[in-house]
Amino acid sequence: MSINLKKLTGTTAAVLLCALYLGDFAIAADAPVKAAIGEQSKAEESGKNSQKRIDQMDDAVVGIVANYRQALTETSSLKDYNDQLATQTKSQDEEIAALNGQLAEIDKTAREVTPLMSNMLATLDTFVKLDTPFLPDERAKRIAGLKEMMGRADISVSEKYRRIVEGYQIESEYGRTIEAYQGKVDDKTVDFIRAGRVALLYQTLDGKETGFWDADAKAWKIDNSFEMEAKSGLKIAKKQAAPDFLFVPVHAPVEAK
Repeated sequence: MSINLKKLTGTTAAVLLCALYLGDFAIAADAPVKAAIGEQSKAEESGKNSQKRIDQMDDAVVGIVANYRQALTETSSLKDYNDQLATQTKSQDEEIAALNGQLAEIDKTAREVTPLMSNMLATLDTFVKLDTPFLPDERAKRIAGLKEMMGRADISVSEKYRRIVEGYQIESEYGRTIEAYQGKVDDKTVDFIRAGRVALLYQTLDGKETGFWDADAKAWKIDNSFEMEAKSGLKIAKKQAAPDFLFVPVHAPVEAK
């Protein structure tokens, strides 16, 4: 479009020139504005990205702080636990030391007790052999069992000692009881009557022969004068009669040498 400025009046020409100038100025000024707007948009976009990164970093920091606090809590808990374990370990070490000391004492005691038990058993064996010969097989078997036990490794020292003491108790009990049992005297089956360790009498099953153990002669002696005493004693021992006084042959005491 072309305009002939010469044909326009002065005022009109001036207005037109002003309009043309402003239009050119607007066109010329539009590029920097658009550029500024673009930069602003880029800055805002960059700001958004930066804020996003800041938020992400903030979340990461919060997580790290939380993990750190948790680690501190676990560390404190582990320290308390380790302190407790240290205390328990010290107590266990002290207990182990005490047990080792006790074991050493036990070994020492075992070394001292074993000869003592052997002497006790030998004494018991001699006593039974020298004693009135009642229940000879039963008592000999008990002594033999104790001797066999002493050589066994699977029986503790305490158990060996207990059984030997039990043997002494059984022998001691014989001195306070009355007992009837059957056995042999010179190939004859007889009823024996044991009155503690005071007397040991016998009577044949048909009642025709009565006798007693003569401690002085170390032999059986026939004496039918004790026939009724033997019969009464057998009834009492078998609980067929009430306890009563018995007249029995008694070995005269002798002075110990």
